[in-house]
Amino acid sequence: MSTLDTLSFQLYSLRNFHTLAEQLDLLAGIGYAHVETTRRNYLDPAATRALLERHAISAPTGHFMLEDLQTRLPWAVGVARTLGIRQIVVPGPFDEETAFDAAQWQAKGRELGQLAARLSDAGLQLAFHNHAGEFRVLPDGNAGLDHLFAGAGSALYWQADLGWMARAGVDPRPWLARYAGRVLSCHVKDLAPAGTALDEDGWADVGYGVLDWRALWIAARAAGAQWMIIEHDEPRRFEEFPRRSFEYLRGLPV
Repeated sequence: MSTLDTLSFQLYSLRNFHTLAEQLDLLAGIGYAHVETTRRNYLDPAATRALLERHAISAPTGHFMLEDLQTRLPWAVGVARTLGIRQIVVPGPFDEETAFDAAQWQAKGRELGQLAARLSDAGLQLAFHNHAGEFRVLPDGNAGLDHLFAGAGSALYWQADLGWMARAGVDPRPWLARYAGRVLSCHVKDLAPAGTALDEDGWADVGYGVLDWRALWIAARAAGAQWMIIEHDEPRRFEEFPRRSFEYLRGLPV
């Protein structure tokens, strides 16, 4: 097995780059075999599937908005089945989460846990995707993410965005170990040195920032991450970023 067996690409990174067909042309030409989809790819699931098949690319994971899961779950299940998605990911934080107390985090966890159970009945897994706010420590000494998972029970998994964790000022590795077995996938993104790449919101091509991706890769895989998904929230070099990140990561030891 090589790093390429688990490597994927979050299509959100190319949202400002031409059409889906052109995005997949670029990624397939680089060597990507897997992508993670977003809501814009669900407007015509059959057309999206045809494009994926034309490029010999699969979409094992996909981001879905919480509102869609709450109000039209059968639609989300249908989209997932059409595209071959096996892991549905709901991104946080929620708009109001910066003011959540422990009880509110646990209530949100229960809500997601119930959705996860319903999706499990349909043969799908549900994972929560973090940003930075989930790591704010509450008065009881625990972070919001701890309370979220405590409320959710075992049905809810985690897509750990390691770049946002680093931006929150926490070392991802102890968190990955703490929730080993709950980690389904990770977002692979890098931070530029402080004060640089301001036109890219401080993010960097993977392997060209300050994060130790050799250590993080090992920790993520040990925690159970099945997919390692390259992402950049604000890329300016749309063709360079996926290529440089891919070439760097393919050289990592498994």
